[in-house]
Amino acid sequence: MDNYFDELAALLRDEEDFDRNMHEALLLNKSVNERRAQGVTWFPVMLTDSEIGRGDYLSITIKRTNSLEESHKFRFGMPVALFSNYAPNEDRVKGTVAYVNNDSMRIAFRLDELPDWSRRGKLGIDLLFDENSYREMHAALQQAKKIKDDPKQGTLVRMLTGAQPIDQGVAADFYKNNMLNASQNAAVQQVLTGEALTILHGPPGTGKTTTITQAVKALLSNGTKQILLVAPSNTAVDVLTERLDALGVSVVRIGNPVKVSSHLQALTLDGKIDNHRANKECKTLEKQERAYLDMGHKYKRNFGKNEREQRKALFEEARKIRKEIDKVQDFIMADILDSASVITATLVGANHHSIQQRNYDIVIIDEAVQALEPACWIPLLKADRVVLAGDHCQLPPTVKSSMNTQKGLYITLFEKLVKRYPAQVSLLDLQYRMHANIMAYPSLRLYDNRLLAASEVADWTLKDDDAPILFIDSAGAGFEETEEDGAIFNTEEAQFVRAHLRETIKACAMSYSAEDMPSLGVITPYRKQAQLLKTLIEQDEYLKPFQGAIQINTIDGFQGQEKDIIYISLTRSNNEQRIGFLADVRRMNVAMTRAKKKLIVVGDSSTIGEHEFYKGFLDYVETHGAYNSVWEWVGHSD
Repeated sequence: MDNYFDELAALLRDEEDFDRNMHEALLLNKSVNERRAQGVTWFPVMLTDSEIGRGDYLSITIKRTNSLEESHKFRFGMPVALFSNYAPNEDRVKGTVAYVNNDSMRIAFRLDELPDWSRRGKLGIDLLFDENSYREMHAALQQAKKIKDDPKQGTLVRMLTGAQPIDQGVAADFYKNNMLNASQNAAVQQVLTGEALTILHGPPGTGKTTTITQAVKALLSNGTKQILLVAPSNTAVDVLTERLDALGVSVVRIGNPVKVSSHLQALTLDGKIDNHRANKECKTLEKQERAYLDMGHKYKRNFGKNEREQRKALFEEARKIRKEIDKVQDFIMADILDSASVITATLVGANHHSIQQRNYDIVIIDEAVQALEPACWIPLLKADRVVLAGDHCQLPPTVKSSMNTQKGLYITLFEKLVKRYPAQVSLLDLQYRMHANIMAYPSLRLYDNRLLAASEVADWTLKDDDAPILFIDSAGAGFEETEEDGAIFNTEEAQFVRAHLRETIKACAMSYSAEDMPSLGVITPYRKQAQLLKTLIEQDEYLKPFQGAIQINTIDGFQGQEKDIIYISLTRSNNEQRIGFLADVRRMNVAMTRAKKKLIVVGDSSTIGEHEFYKGFLDYVETHGAYNSVWEWVGHSD
C-alpha cells in the first residue's frame, strides 16, 4: 500500500518524459507542413477578433485558412504558442485554448495586447506539450497517498487499493424500469444500494450508456444531490451530456465539446453563463470596459508623459470594471453549478478551476478501461462512492512509453478492481448490435459464453444473404506482408479486399436503394494498411459513388463504432507466424464486434493459426460453414 502510489507516479513520470520528448522532437525537427499534417499546427491563420476577458486575459479568435479537411489535436485547455513567419521562434507568445472547433479557435493570453510582430507576416499556432494533464495526475496521486491513512477522508482510497474491504450498502427497494432489460435493471439496482463501488461491465452493444443515464435518473430520484460524470474522451462526455439532457436531467458540461452543435454549446458552463438572467449586467459593464480600452489603444507608440499617464489611467479604469464583471460572473457560475444535478467533464477536466473545490455524492467514470489509472484518481478524490463503467475485454488506454500491454499503465484501475471485487461487478449480458453468429465466438472466448443476442438482432442479415460471417483464407496465395520503417502492410491483401468489397457492394446495389444501402467499415490493425486500403478504395471508379457509405480506419480508431458490414484485413502473412498486434485478442474483440449483419475477415491461416484464439476462430468458422479460400475469388479479383 505504501508503494502503491509511488509506483504509479514512477510509471507516469516515464510516460511524461517519453511523451514530452516525442512532442518536442516533432516541433523542432518537422517543417510547418509536416506539423500541420500531424495535427499539431495551424498555419496560416487569420485573426478575426480580440478582447480583454476574465482575469485580465487577452482573448483572441483565429480561423484556419487552408487544410480545413485535415483533423487536428487541439483541444480545450491545451497550451499553444502563437508565432509569425516574420518573427524568430523566441518571440512566440504562449496561451491556452479556450474554445476550438474544426476551423476556429479562441485562445487566452496573459497579455494586454499582442506584440508588434503579430501584425506582420503570416501567423500560425503550434500545440505545445500538455504539461497540465500530467501535473493534475501527479497531484492526484500525491493527494491520494497523503489521505490514504486518514480515517474518514481516505476510506475510498483504502477500499480501491485493497487495504480495506468494501462497505456493504443497504439494499434498495427492488428497481424495475420497463425501458431496461433484466441485467440492466440489476446493474442500476446495485448502484442504488449505496455501496462504495459498483463496476458496470458493458460488452459491445449491451446498452452501457443507456444503463448509466437511467442509473443517474434513479440516483437523483432517490435523493442524490449532485453527481460528477466523467470519461477520458471529450466525445464520450458529449454523448453522455446530450443523453442526460434529453432525459430532462439538469446537466452542466465543463469544457469545450467536440461536437459543437448549438444545443450542446448551450449545455456548457460558458453557454449557461451567456443565458443567465444576471448576464445582462455583465454585458453592460463589458461595453464600458471596451470603451476605456479602445480609448487607451488610440494612443500611439511615441507619446509623452501626460499621454502615458492618461493611457495608464484608462487601462486602470478598464481593470476596475473587469473586477466588477468577475464578481458578477462568480455569482452566476456558483448559481449555475449549485443548481445542476449532474456535472460532466473529462477526467482531467474534473479539476477545472470552476469546479476544483467541489465534492459530490457519487462519481461515475465511463469508458474507465480507456483511462490511465492516475487520471482516474483526479475525480475519485471528490466523492465517497464511485461507479466504474467499461469493458476490460476491449482495448486498453494509449500508452506511448511501453509496448508491453501486460503490465504498467496498461493495467487499468477497472481491470484491477474487477479481479479484486468480483461481487461488485454487474455484467450487462444482452446485446442489441450483432447477429448471434457474429457475437458467439467473442462471447465464448472473452465473456464466459454469457452474452445473449436480443431477439430483434439475433437473426438479422443483409437482404438476400444468409451468411452473417465469412473468413477468407489467403494461405498459399502469395499475399506476403511488407515492412518499411517499422510500418507493416500487405499490398496483395489490400487489393483483394478492394475487389471483394466491390462484389459485396454490387450485390447490395441489387437489393437496396441508394437511400438504404448498408453502412460499411473496412478496418485493420495497421495504420499503413489502413492508408493503403483508403487509397485503393478511393481511387476505384466503381466504388466512388458509394464512398459516403464506406469508412476505413485502424481497429483502434474504430472502437465505439458499428456498421452493417465490417471487413477486417488481418494483414500479417509470414513464414515465422509473427502476428504482432493481433496477439492482443482485445483488439480482435473490438474488430469483430463492430459488425451488425455481416463480418468478413481476410487473413492467412498459416500465419495466425498457431495462436490459440485464432486457431479457435478457424475451428468456429469451419463448424459454421463460413470458411473459404481466397482461391475461390482469384478469377474475379484484380
